[in-house]
Amino acid sequence: MMRQYNRIKQQHPNALVFFRLGDFYEMFGDDAVLASKELEITLTSRESGKGNRIPMCGVPYHAVDRYLAQLMEKGYKVAICDQVEDPKEAKGLVEREVTRVVTPGTIYEQELLDEHQNNYLIAVCGSSLGFGLAYVDVSTGEYAACSIQESMGIGTLIDELYRLNPAEGLVDSKETLDRLVDLLPPNWRGRFSVDEARLFSGSRGEQALLDHFEVQNLAGFGCGNEPLLVTAAGALLLYVQDNHRQSLGHITSLRVYNTAEHMLLDRATRRNLELTQTMREGKKEGSLLWAIDRTSTSMGARTLAKWINQPLIDQDDINRRQELVEQLVQDMGLRERVRSLLRRVYDLERLAAKVNCGSANGRDLLSLCESLKQLPSLIANLMEAGGLLADLGGTIDPLEDVHGLLETSIGDNPPVSITEGDLIKTGYNAEVDELRVLAAAGDDWVAAFEQQERERTGIKSLKVGHNRVFGYYIEVTKANLHLVPEDYTRKQTLVNSERFITPELKSKETQIFSAKERLMELEYTLFVEIRSMVAEQVSRIQHTAAVIAQLDVLTGFAQVAVEHDYCRPVVDDSDRITLKECRHPVVERLLKNQTFVPNDVDLNGKQQYVILTGPNMAGKSTYLRQVALAVLLAQIGSFVPANEAHIGVVDRIFTRVGASDDLGTGQSTFMVEMTEVANILNNATEQSLIILDEVGRGTSTYDGLSIAWAVSEYIHSRIGAKTLFATHYHELTELTDKLERAANFRVAVAKEGKRVVFLHSIVPGSADKSYGIEVARLAGLPEEVLTRAGKLLKNLERKAPGSKEVAAASEPVAQLSLFYQRDPLVEELSGLDLNQMRPIDALNTLFRLQEMARRTLGGKQ
Repeated sequence: MMRQYNRIKQQHPNALVFFRLGDFYEMFGDDAVLASKELEITLTSRESGKGNRIPMCGVPYHAVDRYLAQLMEKGYKVAICDQVEDPKEAKGLVEREVTRVVTPGTIYEQELLDEHQNNYLIAVCGSSLGFGLAYVDVSTGEYAACSIQESMGIGTLIDELYRLNPAEGLVDSKETLDRLVDLLPPNWRGRFSVDEARLFSGSRGEQALLDHFEVQNLAGFGCGNEPLLVTAAGALLLYVQDNHRQSLGHITSLRVYNTAEHMLLDRATRRNLELTQTMREGKKEGSLLWAIDRTSTSMGARTLAKWINQPLIDQDDINRRQELVEQLVQDMGLRERVRSLLRRVYDLERLAAKVNCGSANGRDLLSLCESLKQLPSLIANLMEAGGLLADLGGTIDPLEDVHGLLETSIGDNPPVSITEGDLIKTGYNAEVDELRVLAAAGDDWVAAFEQQERERTGIKSLKVGHNRVFGYYIEVTKANLHLVPEDYTRKQTLVNSERFITPELKSKETQIFSAKERLMELEYTLFVEIRSMVAEQVSRIQHTAAVIAQLDVLTGFAQVAVEHDYCRPVVDDSDRITLKECRHPVVERLLKNQTFVPNDVDLNGKQQYVILTGPNMAGKSTYLRQVALAVLLAQIGSFVPANEAHIGVVDRIFTRVGASDDLGTGQSTFMVEMTEVANILNNATEQSLIILDEVGRGTSTYDGLSIAWAVSEYIHSRIGAKTLFATHYHELTELTDKLERAANFRVAVAKEGKRVVFLHSIVPGSADKSYGIEVARLAGLPEEVLTRAGKLLKNLERKAPGSKEVAAASEPVAQLSLFYQRDPLVEELSGLDLNQMRPIDALNTLFRLQEMARRTLGGKQ
């Protein structure tokens, strides 16, 4: 047996081998040591050859999913090695082989996955021409790929990876991996591996695609002239085939897409707008997804997340979605009926995958049957509604034949196991019905025989039992052994009782066993046939599942709109973003015992660049984000949290919000900030929306102000994008005198003595001060510190030169005076090249500078 194990382990050196022994999956050697630690299970040992012992641990086969989930979460691969012949028929050692290699990206069991998220496996290959990217969700059959040209930059690829959030990634070379890892989060790097070059052989991968889809060429998929795309998609398919080792019939098509088909969202924007998870804790609660998720199905929840991550840019598609939402908003009865029906629909996508892979049990088919049962009513409601909803209902395949098969064949309460019987409904198969009668009659006979023997022997506690080893037996307690008849044959002695058999019991046992065994075998055979018939219709089930998921999201949009008073926006190709009484969809949900203060925004050809000033905590960041979120909501087809909305389609939303170091890549706060600003300036267009919050705060006042000024000029005059810029640099408000489409707005503040009250209203004009000390008071700083800060502030304001204006917009930095006055000591310090200095030179220079400082201070030490 150990030779058998070692042979299999050599074939899978990078995976933990789960080796089936009876009712357990066992691990040996280094695998056992590692698994016992990661799974926190007992490590033992067993003899392996003369005088040798080998580490060993195991997990029950019926609980294997729980342990697989733990290992997948930690990034391990597991080779499942099963017995592939019946032990009763084996001549010697039972034959075993690996039936599947489970990896984080090839899981399809619903029990191991988050039902609201896709589980993507991706493949990336690179060349001087750019990149090929492919992804698949084995649990749903979704399979897609794209080409990213070198001119688009590696940033586009990274943004796609952030959108997909893959569970596992394959790359074609170490060079490609090196280009990726520096741009990915540190905790992602373990997800990616360089796989064997054979997977990324273009010809081999292409042939795999042709064979899988049974076509002569790939032109029909739109990738005939996309070699990188084909290479990535082929590598992905080969990897899944190698590891999955079961039917992939649920992967019915390859969708080729272009990243420009949707609004592009970079990783900074996804993070800053907290689209699907919060920035600090990485949780769904508090994100946009959390605020608008009213879906009733798992499919709908996954589709909503995809829509949020890929907003539309085609106004016809946007308006079609919004028209569907409008119908559902207007008809409350219809909306409630549809939602009620959807709540009874299970995860059709993942059920279809399990059926195709041959892992669906009786309860899965029962769930599928219950889901399909809802389709006629769902279709009827949509057809009655008319309009676009009727068109949508017309695309749903009712799958009446599949439902009819399942309803007549699968029992009402099937067990988890498919080998224990009770799977097939009475009336579906005549032989099953006959065997079931015989088996039931056998049970009745056993009960009658027990009663008969109690009366014959006078042993009232006599019991007839059954186990796999002895079959049927008669159990008598030791206190009653003197009453046992002579025709009883002793079979087993226990502590408090003994077990016997009789010729009559053994004779009947053969008949009962024969009927029950034949019944279980026949039910299993019939179940597999039924499952195979359903598997032939997987593509139809997947199509209906996709339509149901869309309907679920749209119904959820309507529900949110009604619950929170969202309005339908006008979406067109204009150059405006006008929102009346706009609110933040998440913040207004999180407020306790407070009313959210709504605000207006109007960005257009005459007012393109808004400079927003005001103190911290007054609501500037919330205002900026709510505008961006309203635009995004409109372009995924949702209504928006406002009283009125008119939105010209934007191609991208860019955000530069907050400040933080990126310790994983060793970048400072300022470097992170400048990298994000550079991405905006290099990729924004006239049709983009830009949100800037505190640009330039990560460096000195003069550097930061200069950069903020120059960035503002560039966006206004060179790019022309609609922009909201919140800043504490009050000097930037002078830009409105220089830039014709710039306007000043401020957050209204009321002062009551030493305290300020934030009104959260955005009004025209610029703030006269930052109220920093007042905000510090609200934060709880000691009064002594606040008093001292107030005195220092007045002193600094007195010493500042009289003119605070920024003149001559063409050369702003040179004309900023503020608090800076020429100082020879400072100038000499700033001009030193420390990298070129020897230690002795540095000491001499330090001595000389100290002397200069002492003279400046009048000889004071």
